[in-house]
Amino acid sequence: MTPQPPLALFDIDSLLSEEETAIAAVVRRFVDDRVRPYVADWYEHGTVPARELARELGSLGLLGMHLHGYGCAGTSATAYGLACLELEAGDSGIRSLVSVQGSLAMFAIHEHGSEEQKRQWLPPMATGEAIGCFGLTEPDYGSNPAGMRTHARRDGSDWVLSGTKMWITNGSVADVAVVWARADDAIRGFVVPTDTPGFSAPEITRKMSLRASITSELVLDEVRLPAAAVLPGARGLAGPLSCLNEARFGIAFGALGAARDCLETALAYAGQREVFDRPLAGFQTTQLKLADMALELGKGVLLALHLGRLKDGGRLRPEQVSLGKLNAVREAIGIARECRTILGAAGITLDYPVMRHAANLESVLTYEGTSEIHQLTIGHALTGAKAFR
Repeated sequence: MTPQPPLALFDIDSLLSEEETAIAAVVRRFVDDRVRPYVADWYEHGTVPARELARELGSLGLLGMHLHGYGCAGTSATAYGLACLELEAGDSGIRSLVSVQGSLAMFAIHEHGSEEQKRQWLPPMATGEAIGCFGLTEPDYGSNPAGMRTHARRDGSDWVLSGTKMWITNGSVADVAVVWARADDAIRGFVVPTDTPGFSAPEITRKMSLRASITSELVLDEVRLPAAAVLPGARGLAGPLSCLNEARFGIAFGALGAARDCLETALAYAGQREVFDRPLAGFQTTQLKLADMALELGKGVLLALHLGRLKDGGRLRPEQVSLGKLNAVREAIGIARECRTILGAAGITLDYPVMRHAANLESVLTYEGTSEIHQLTIGHALTGAKAFR
């Protein structure tokens, strides 16, 4: 029997439109040409050419691709999800760059911003000429953003922001930051050019995960902004949470890309590696592992595609996004770890992508909502009772 790719067992391609297939193929070629040959070195040295990649990703129409107008491609949500899957098959950090740009910073401005803010920022962000970041998480407030300490006070017609944000992707290279702060009346969002006096973004180093991604702290020291910097359509936590749901949707696809890459690597390795004078792939124990991983990968992709169709139909609910994010990341980590066992000692090196994916997925597991938060979101939907506190 001719070996089949894992997702061919599920006939996934038959569920996609010609446009979706074409977009996925374009992103896959980009990853093959511009990510795979270099990502091990980026990861090892803890750096990534973010500005260069952003312009290339923008030229392909991938930044804010699921948004409409203002230079954005206006694709379907499902096509965006498939692009995330292909990007994360290269590296979670590259998908994070695109997710934060499009689903957090750009989406916040597109969904909640003024017409002036949209016209000023969205076109250059869509081309990658301007990079954005999203400042919500704080050192002491991750899963409980309602407790944020960053505050905004009125001073005449201006706003003055002070506080600290933590674990901010793209922060040190961003041209604009969407920052959430507590005002007297409610939590408000602000569009903050990063050259504003009092704003700084020191990079976070010594990471063991997402090393091919720029992660920063944001420090706001009496940052003075005009009234026009406020996102007029956002008041309260509903604003930032709507953005997080956009990003989580992409992760429901993206993490499966990392899992697919691990499984394809393990299949190739097992077919070539000889143990006791025969290929490793011919042993029952190896085939049991491969079969179980292919099953979970395929189930995850089927769920993600279903969520994509719901989103394109305007029917996707937050708790359904939690189903996708929780399942995709949990299964992807399991697949990465199991694939590492098939590769043996070779699996811990950067000669293969498996350990890199596994380490990255440890971050994906807890950002954009920890697994426990998503479990409680699903539990709330099942029981009607909140158990967050």
